Amino acid sequence: MEVTTLSYTNLHNHGELFANMFRARHRTFIQQAKWDLPEADGMEFDQYDTPASRWVAVHDRGEVLAGVRLTPTTHRCGIYSYMIRDAQRGLLASIPSNLLFDEAPIAPHIWESSRVFVSDHVPANMRLRVQMQLIHEMVISARSFGASMVLGLIPEHSPRLARRVGLDCVAAGPVLDIDGSRSICVNINMATKMH
Repeated sequence: MEVTTLSYTNLHNHGELFANMFRARHRTFIQQAKWDLPEADGMEFDQYDTPASRWVAVHDRGEVLAGVRLTPTTHRCGIYSYMIRDAQRGLLASIPSNLLFDEAPIAPHIWESSRVFVSDHVPANMRLRVQMQLIHEMVISARSFGASMVLGLIPEHSPRLARRVGLDCVAAGPVLDIDGSRSICVNINMATKMH
């Protein structure tokens, strides 16, 4: 099992990994969760998959087991900035605008994590290990980009896992039902040490 942080500047070094991550997202979010998202050629993507973002992929022999997208909160592309902020501004019909307690931040030291997933192909006895690899690499990558905080929209149960591995994870909004999934926005402090 390997973990790779992908960007538009290094994707050519990783063969099909970038496309395979979007295929795994398609399987997770469109085929299984039945979310109404943009798709092409069996890949799920949206307006936040730009050169400003980075993607952490846990993979084994080309198969993507888990992933997360990281986007700077300072990013802008046309009317869009980052997913959580745009939802709060009412630009995304599928995500409630009351997802945060406070105004969405814009700061170079805060990045957003989104499109977090673990593939259904990961056996139950490997899920925790895969999740740990994903969280570990996300923290390393976010820190390398200068982030001291990550704001994420994640499944309701995920903060317990983050705390279990030593991450300081605090609710930044209420638990919401989004397309049939209970999700919550959290602030994750990148300064804490993982176990």
